[in-house]
Amino acid sequence: MAAPTPAPRRTFLGRQSLPERNYLTDALRTETVGGVILLVAAVAALIWANTLGSSYTTVSHFHFGPAALGLHLSVAHWAADGLLAIFFFVAGVELKRELVAGELRDPKAAALPVVAALCGMAVPAVVYTLVTVLGSGSTSGWAVPTATDIAFALAVLAVIGTSLPSALRAFLLTLAVVDDLFAILIIAVFFTENINFAALVGAFAGLAVFYLLLRLNVRGWYVYVPLALVIWGLMYNSGIHATIAGVAMGLMLRCTRRDGEERPPGERIEHLIRPLSAGFAVPLFALFSAGVSLSGGAVAGVFTHPETLGVVLGLVVGKTVGIFGGTWLATRFTRAELNKELAWADVFAVASLAGIGFTVSLLIGELAFTDADMINEIKASVLLGSLIAAVLSGVLLKLRVRRYRALTDAEEHDEDESGVPDVYEQDDPAYHLRMAAMYEKKAAEHRRLAQLAGAASNKPDSPA
Repeated sequence: MAAPTPAPRRTFLGRQSLPERNYLTDALRTETVGGVILLVAAVAALIWANTLGSSYTTVSHFHFGPAALGLHLSVAHWAADGLLAIFFFVAGVELKRELVAGELRDPKAAALPVVAALCGMAVPAVVYTLVTVLGSGSTSGWAVPTATDIAFALAVLAVIGTSLPSALRAFLLTLAVVDDLFAILIIAVFFTENINFAALVGAFAGLAVFYLLLRLNVRGWYVYVPLALVIWGLMYNSGIHATIAGVAMGLMLRCTRRDGEERPPGERIEHLIRPLSAGFAVPLFALFSAGVSLSGGAVAGVFTHPETLGVVLGLVVGKTVGIFGGTWLATRFTRAELNKELAWADVFAVASLAGIGFTVSLLIGELAFTDADMINEIKASVLLGSLIAAVLSGVLLKLRVRRYRALTDAEEHDEDESGVPDVYEQDDPAYHLRMAAMYEKKAAEHRRLAQLAGAASNKPDSPA
């Protein structure tokens, strides 16, 4: 009896399907622009806080809002709990789409990025904990270095001028989506102390109404926006971090397309909200969260305090080792095979790029500590760790920039000008017929030019 044929090995970092590639390109284009705005906002916050610190503090701590509803909050608080709810709403839609139509839909395909992301969160937490235990520091900030900021990472790519192939960009985005999911769980489980059950029941009732309206195909922003604000307010007063409301509503949107639909509702709404999140909500949060004192003593102190050193090492070393190690182990145990067009050095570079933690890391830093000086130092360590990770990944990616450009050009090449890259048309007979007609036309033109050249060379006064 013949031996059974072994199952073909799954390709890791293989080419995306065309719809997935188009969605990814559109999403990352917005995130890249938002990342650059985020970078500008962070720099502006640092300049403002280190030149006119008193005015920065005054504005950040200015309170407004209806006190009767428990929402008389500072500007910084509104940015962290209010505006970031928009960011987490988009994260919820992204996660839902990945689960039903993207990389996480197939459990076998999802195993590898999920394992990589989990290792990329677990190892930084372990690194932080080890550093703080050995240095007799506080372990409260173990979750600070666990998150990746996709917008900041893409901004770094834009600044250094590196265009990653779509497979690497998809891997980075999937890592960030899984990161966001577990960051949400960490915030909900570990940073919730006192719960107001009446407000929580009201928030869940509002979410039930939100879900019912979606299933009844009720349309109109004037219905959903007021309802979303009520849900957010109740969630905030329940004691659970208010951004959880944004995630929950994002997960409720339908992300599968029905007959006659160009885009499912989730994807359409995400397309509308993502620019608001990337270009306004997150940068404004950065403006009122990244303003930390960066005097020489403060920067030096990052490397002397166990909590801040743990954050820096967690982001720079923990993220890189966790994601790269988790990816390598997962490929070994799932019989996945790395795309032959890429190398493990590329995975290592992306793993180091994922060490850029900003938005969620700053948020968790504010939740993990209560002492204002410690929060300021933790924020400084997040910024410094992210900067080191950005420089390291920038150097590693620059070493492979020619290869990335060649792969990206091949992915985008459209010789027949059909609007679809040629690599996606190799199994389409019509594509080959179009190409044959183009080459026949070119051949006919060259034959005509050859005849003209031959006739000219036979003239009596033609040069010898």
